[in-house]
Amino acid sequence: MAHSSLFFFLVMVFPFYYVSGIGINYGTLGNNLPSPKRVAQLLQSTLIDKVKIYDTNSQILEAFSNTGIDLIVAVENNLVKNISADISAADEWFSSRLMPFIPSTSVTVICVGNEYLSTADGDGDNGLDPKALIQAMQNIHAVLLARGLDRKIKVTTPHSMATLASSFPPSSSTFATTLMPIMTEVVSFLADTVAPFMINAYPYFAFRDNPETVNLDYALLGNASGVHDPRGYTYTNMLDAQIDAVHSAINALGFGNRSIDIIVSESGWPSKGEPAETAATPDHARTYNTRLIERGQSGQGSPMRPKDNVQIFLFSLFNENEKEGVASERNFGLFNGDGSKVYEVDLSCEFCSGGDKFGFGEKVVSGAVRGPSVWCVAKPHADEKVVQAVLDFCCGPGGVECREVYENGRCFEPNKIHAHASHAMNSYYQMHGRNYWNCDFKGTGLVTFSDPSYGTCRYSQQ
Repeated sequence: MAHSSLFFFLVMVFPFYYVSGIGINYGTLGNNLPSPKRVAQLLQSTLIDKVKIYDTNSQILEAFSNTGIDLIVAVENNLVKNISADISAADEWFSSRLMPFIPSTSVTVICVGNEYLSTADGDGDNGLDPKALIQAMQNIHAVLLARGLDRKIKVTTPHSMATLASSFPPSSSTFATTLMPIMTEVVSFLADTVAPFMINAYPYFAFRDNPETVNLDYALLGNASGVHDPRGYTYTNMLDAQIDAVHSAINALGFGNRSIDIIVSESGWPSKGEPAETAATPDHARTYNTRLIERGQSGQGSPMRPKDNVQIFLFSLFNENEKEGVASERNFGLFNGDGSKVYEVDLSCEFCSGGDKFGFGEKVVSGAVRGPSVWCVAKPHADEKVVQAVLDFCCGPGGVECREVYENGRCFEPNKIHAHASHAMNSYYQMHGRNYWNCDFKGTGLVTFSDPSYGTCRYSQQ
């Protein structure tokens, strides 16, 4: 998401306020998958803090209520045209599909379609009219605006790399000529509404289709020697090059002076494929996804935009045995339907709470974290009114001693509501046993294993 001036202040001066988790795509095209409730319970035991789904499955929305995990939901491609017709259609969709679950389920983004522009044709002969996309996005945003939810829930649409005319060199990338008009409208909408640009980026497919010209280590996010762009950028992995290709394409539309964040809405590597898909192996999948998770947690940018955090959603949670297409399409999952790991990837989380093991790792004793280095702080993008209410609660009925954040206190500076609330929230969290629900605070809290203490301001820990 785009950042407020307070966010930049906190990241630059107190970088511990931003802790990047990892998102994951949760597809359901399988006849052997666990229940959504089971999935939600067990993801709380991992470092995954964001889940993206491909519809508005009511069981999933209900299962993730009060979990502290943010959900990204979607309007299916075949519903876009109807929602584009008028605002009342969008309102009916929102009222029936999402409103019953808000706010207990934290929905943060609505994706209108998935790779819609790569699927639609110019004449709409396949039922997908590209012109309907932007109107549907505008209609859903209008519904959120009318309900006062436009700051909490953003509207966007995920694109495939096929929307680009070419992706290398990254600095020269543009969108396909035929898509320029609609992409200009989409990017303008995202800039105006402070919403992210989503891209589904798969180095695997680039390698599979061009094994003679694409270096395997480069596709697997690990080519130390690097690939050089004519404008001086060096890329040690293809994913960063793909991200910067999108930056360049956005800039070429004339939006270079407007801050539009990029989210990698899908990326992954299959563990099995057709006989010709020789790179689809468990070892390569483990290597790619381990590095992808590390990159998602690092908060790092790309060579063109090194200060921009890039959120990443790994694809995918489960192998889905009912997906169409070649074998690799059914084998992108970290887990089998029975919960066993397809290969070993560490998703364990020191600060999380959850139930028994289901292939996921956790380090929990009776629902409370016993590790020595865990703190609770305010999310930097949380609404100030809610954060103020949390601060008032902690320093009042919550029983926290807040003298350190009052004027002349050791934590008074910076005199910012999020900084004061973070100190109070941490004290409350420590007092009550460091259960994950003691750092929820209506979705405004976030747990970190980086000590937030600075100068003479100390954050307590039990």
